[in-house]
Amino acid sequence: MQFRELSIPDSYEITPKQFGDDRGVFLEWYRFDKLEAEIGHSIDLAQANTSVSKRGVVRGIHFADIPPSQAKYVTATHGAVLDFVIDIRVGSPTFGQWDSVLLDDKDRKGIYLAEGLGHAFVALTDDATVSYLVTSTFAAEREHGINPLDEEVALVFPEEAGELLLSPKDTDAPSLSEAAASGLLPTWDEARAFYASLTQKAQNEKGR
Repeated sequence: MQFRELSIPDSYEITPKQFGDDRGVFLEWYRFDKLEAEIGHSIDLAQANTSVSKRGVVRGIHFADIPPSQAKYVTATHGAVLDFVIDIRVGSPTFGQWDSVLLDDKDRKGIYLAEGLGHAFVALTDDATVSYLVTSTFAAEREHGINPLDEEVALVFPEEAGELLLSPKDTDAPSLSEAAASGLLPTWDEARAFYASLTQKAQNEKGR
């Protein structure tokens, strides 16, 4: 399993080693210890989600309040999606920028996004099935969105996605600038402080 930090700090592409034979394929798609070695602490998994999407479906940009927000470990178990991580932390050196990873059932890559980052994806195939491991349960009052078509963010959707399909919830979401002006977005400083607290907690537990 290989980790590569993306251009957005605190997000990673994960490439598993696959073992194939005439029966099929076996792989480890999540290892808490290897993730811990990269980010400085293990993650406490609280919920697992699955979505199935038609080609062209866009989900996101979604994020949750810090604390506790919601770190995500995402992979595609069927079909393909282009998965986006968007830096929405006010004051971050990469604020407003994004990176992406192709998640599919061939390379079987994953993506990890720390708390406070924005997340979205577009389905490139029908029945694109995405599984998410997350660190806190869903709480509607703490969940927020940014319009994925916001020209300031300027996500680039591949041609193979075809006609984009979005929910009214996502198209009615504010732009990045509107969300920032309303105080809806997390800040870089509070995100860094939260990450540091998780690392310190992990070190304290190991020192017991």
